[in-house]
Amino acid sequence: MRKAILIAAILLSGTTHAAPAREPMQPISNEALNDWLEMGEEIETRVDGDLNGDGDPDTAYVVASPDARTVRVQLSYRSEVDLGHEPAGNFKLEPDPLGPAGLTINKGVLTIRDLTGGTTALSTTYRYRAATTKAGQRMRLIGLDATVYSRTYAHDGNEMSWNVATGDTITTLLKVTGTGKDRAYDKLYTRKFKRPVRTIYMEETPGAEEELVGVTKAK
Repeated sequence: MRKAILIAAILLSGTTHAAPAREPMQPISNEALNDWLEMGEEIETRVDGDLNGDGDPDTAYVVASPDARTVRVQLSYRSEVDLGHEPAGNFKLEPDPLGPAGLTINKGVLTIRDLTGGTTALSTTYRYRAATTKAGQRMRLIGLDATVYSRTYAHDGNEMSWNVATGDTITTLLKVTGTGKDRAYDKLYTRKFKRPVRTIYMEETPGAEEELVGVTKAK
């Protein structure tokens, strides 16, 4: 009996002194994002989710103007006296979109899908993770896929998948086959090889088409 009372007292004491559950932060409001814009800029798209593993929502968004498009990331932070969001990276997308960029956050990875160009199109996919550095939290590039192709099958194309974190790279030729309405792309000459592993932060993101041209011309 005495043992049961002691256990109950311990459990009650633990319940009494348990810290209250932490309230998660609210995502950045659209009004706040718009307050950070310059004249002629607008939010093309946005996504909220946990990128730095602290349980609070972070925000990635694309700012568009007549001649530029920029991805920006705001990561959440908490201190003993303050909480909020702070910039963790940005880079420029191609300025001629064929629709809004697609942004998703899944298991701490920010994925950006973008389609630009005209009859000849460039399809790109960028993947980033948050990294802690001496300068604070920054977004690090971990993957880059790129495909150049003709939307009317007027010419051959090329595609590349680059795992920046491991260096593993795959390139493929897209060969036009068929005629008229039966035209399609056939994937040929797939190559797999490794590139040197290096740290690339969001601000240093290389041009997707330039990278694709560089690796497809390499022997």
